[in-house]
Amino acid sequence: MNLTLQDVAWHDAMGRVIETLDRPNFWTALVRLLGRYIPVDNWVVLIYSAGKPQVLAESPGADGGMDSLFQDYLKGLYLLDPFYIANREAPQSGLVRLQDVAPECFAQTDYYQRYFRLNIVTDEVHINVQLDQGRTLSLSLGSQCRFSLEHGALLGLVRPWVAALMRQRLMFERDPGEAPEQPGNWQSRLEAAAEQLTTPLTAREMEVALLLLSGCSNKEIARKLVISAETVKVHRKHMYGKLGIKSQSELFSLFLQAQE
Repeated sequence: MNLTLQDVAWHDAMGRVIETLDRPNFWTALVRLLGRYIPVDNWVVLIYSAGKPQVLAESPGADGGMDSLFQDYLKGLYLLDPFYIANREAPQSGLVRLQDVAPECFAQTDYYQRYFRLNIVTDEVHINVQLDQGRTLSLSLGSQCRFSLEHGALLGLVRPWVAALMRQRLMFERDPGEAPEQPGNWQSRLEAAAEQLTTPLTAREMEVALLLLSGCSNKEIARKLVISAETVKVHRKHMYGKLGIKSQSELFSLFLQAQE
C-alpha cells in the first residue's frame, strides 16, 4: 500500500476535525479542511424542511456580522432557491451541484441578479444528509469561481466522510426539533407564499408566478404542473393583467413586498 504525503495530510487534518465534533468551531474547521482542496468563499449549514430553513451555522459577513442578504433569503427568498425547490420535490442524501438543479432561465431571474450573484457569487454545491422523510441536513459551499470536474470528483470522494460527521454533529447542536406540522407538498407551499401578494390570482396562477420567479421556462413549468406550454402562457398573461405588471422584475418586487 503506497501512501502519498497528501494522503497522510488529509487523514491528519480529518482527525483534527473529528476532535472538534463537540466544539463550537466544528463547522468552521470542517469547511476549512474542504477549502484546502476546493475553492470555498462562503458557506452555510441548513436543515431543509416543509417550512423556513433552519440555520445551524454560517460564514460571517464582510463586517464579521450576519449577512443582511442572507436574512432576506430566510424571510422568503428561499422559496425561489433551486436547491430548496429540488430538495422539497425529491429529498435525498448526496452531492448536489447548481448545474443539476438550476432552472433553464435561472441566470436571467431577479433572484439570481439581486441575491445569488451578490451573496453566493458564482457557483454552489451542497452535501445533503436526509435525516428523515421531512428534513434534510445540508452543507452549502459557495465559490467565486466555477467548481471544476476535479473539484466535483474530489467532493464525491470525501462525501461519505463529511456526511457521517454532519450526522454525528447533530448530537451536539441545539435540538433542531421535528419538521413543522404543515400540510401539503411543495406546490401547496408555493400557493401559500403567493397568497401573501393579496391579489385575486387563482391557485394555478400563483404556482406559475413562483415558478417563473425561480427561473423555470414555460416548458419546465408545463412539465412540473402537468399542463401544456400554451396553457402556461395563458396563465402568465392573465396573472400579469390582474397584477397590473408587464415584467418578471415587477413580479419579483411584489414578491419582496409580500415578505416584509
